[in-house]
Amino acid sequence: MAEKKMKEKKLPKLGFLYLDHVLRFFDHSNFRGWPDKIERVVYHWKNDKARFIREVKRKKIDVLIGNIPATAYETFREIARELPDVQFVPSLDTQFANKSKENVTRFAWKYDIPVPKTYIFYDKAKAAAFIEDTSYPKIIKKSYGPSNYGGYFVHKVESREEAKALFAQKKYYPQYLQDFIPMAADVRVMLIGHKPVCAFWRRPPEGAWLTNTSQGGTMDYMDVPKELLDLAVKVSKAANAEYWACDVAVGEDGKYRILECATAFAAFPYIRDWIGQYLMWKFSEGRFPLPNIPLFNWEELGKMDSSVLRTLRHITFGRYTPSYDGAYFLDRKVKKREEGEIFLHELDSLYPMLSTEERDYEEWPSETWNFQDNYGKAVKQTETKESPEPFDKEGSDESGESEASVPLIEKEEIKKVLMSVKGIGRKKAEKILEKYDAPELVELLENAPKMLKKEFVWFKKKMLRELNEVWSLFKNRL
Repeated sequence: MAEKKMKEKKLPKLGFLYLDHVLRFFDHSNFRGWPDKIERVVYHWKNDKARFIREVKRKKIDVLIGNIPATAYETFREIARELPDVQFVPSLDTQFANKSKENVTRFAWKYDIPVPKTYIFYDKAKAAAFIEDTSYPKIIKKSYGPSNYGGYFVHKVESREEAKALFAQKKYYPQYLQDFIPMAADVRVMLIGHKPVCAFWRRPPEGAWLTNTSQGGTMDYMDVPKELLDLAVKVSKAANAEYWACDVAVGEDGKYRILECATAFAAFPYIRDWIGQYLMWKFSEGRFPLPNIPLFNWEELGKMDSSVLRTLRHITFGRYTPSYDGAYFLDRKVKKREEGEIFLHELDSLYPMLSTEERDYEEWPSETWNFQDNYGKAVKQTETKESPEPFDKEGSDESGESEASVPLIEKEEIKKVLMSVKGIGRKKAEKILEKYDAPELVELLENAPKMLKKEFVWFKKKMLRELNEVWSLFKNRL
């Protein structure tokens, strides 16, 4: 009887939030089994705010699901206020860190999350004085704008002369610097409902400091420490995130520090399926089951080639049930931690998949936290830990919404890059783009360009070297 009543209960109306020119994270296939129509609403940039709001109201959407790029974040803050009865997933507060590296830092400061010591300057005179007096090396990052292709917008400077030359060339604003932390590796952790569902190491090549595989780094899925996963869970809970990803630096000093975190991240289709299943559970009040995703599943799945992982959909796992044979084999599955060894199925029980909190307030209102646009306006300054200088109030030269700065490379642009390589004509470029769509190919060029040699018998070493060079030049023009 209770099950029948649950099935008869009306479900909220879901909608997908899409934006022109931006990669779509979800589609209907990720929500397999949802019985009602899922609406789609597309934001067209420019002056589309009023029309977008009218369409959401007309379609009577209760829950709007989708990631918002940095260049539209402040506009959607305004849109969310005009739609108080619509739940955005992830919420605009959860997506605060998506907007900029500055926002990641401010989020970390608030919740006592370990990060490299960071210095953010809007006042160029104060930045210049800091650059003169500080110690080196330092890391300089572009805080706001397109995605960080393979570490391209992250720079290590060894002296004040290098720092001044870099800012003069790149025009990064605000000026965002961090203390350089020698790293043994970093780990990407993906979470759903605050439970880790995938994690992998990225290690720099000998003598280098960037861990990106496009820079010669390596990756593997084995033996991610429990204590590092605990930090990722803490960060996900602080963000109140339905789904989340963290990049965690493993310093040569043995300490863990957060480098990046966001709701927008590259994920295999089966991980997006798990997110869809989790959201169906959340918004059906239990009518749909939670996905059962055992901890360290990634160690086994990671043994498969990424070209196979890219094709897997709707993966399910059975639950642990004790039996003589099961106990015999499972008791040999142990993980080491600081407190000693623990059976894997027992460790898994320490990481339940949880729902997020329902909040009726804004944690990061733009009036206070939008320094990009508020710089130059009379806004209340909020004190933050480790901020070496108070922020001045002058106009930002990199604020507002711009269609041109949406971080997505079009298919035709990628095709031209491919065709500029000797031996790759139109037909071969199209063959590559039949195998991978543009965003997937960007990810491949950044993280595993050698896959092209494995996928296409005609793709030679010389082509790979030339493509890497052409790709680097192309990014330089972004």
